[in-house]
Amino acid sequence: MTVEQISKYEKAVVSLLNLDGWDLEWCGGGFEHFDAKGKTSKGFECRIEMKFRNKYYPEKLLEKYKYDKLMEIDPEIVKLYFVADDKGNYLFWLNDIEMPKIEKRYCPSSSLWNGKKELKEVYLLRENLAARINWNT
Repeated sequence: MTVEQISKYEKAVVSLLNLDGWDLEWCGGGFEHFDAKGKTSKGFECRIEMKFRNKYYPEKLLEKYKYDKLMEIDPEIVKLYFVADDKGNYLFWLNDIEMPKIEKRYCPSSSLWNGKKELKEVYLLRENLAARINWNT
């Protein structure tokens, strides 16, 4: 996936959630540590980090660095992690999750897909922790 394709997917998620009563704006093109901000369908201020995977994994990887940056934001703001893969879409309400133990995995060194990998601290989130699951059939 290219950066342009991912941006289109992020914008599409924002549009779909907005059709469902959310009030979001895409901000993934900048230097924020999240891809969308705004309000949930119930009016709560929120920030969303998004990942789009080409392959299905039963546990959804969230870099500790990304999690920490989200959690540094005002505690009153809802922090969400949206993951899409070829089997479904998952929305994790991070404020309400007891995070699993940190693991170390080799991951791409950046979002620029330069082929380099580095050892990163990550969380592996089980699908049953997701509050919203839409299965692709």
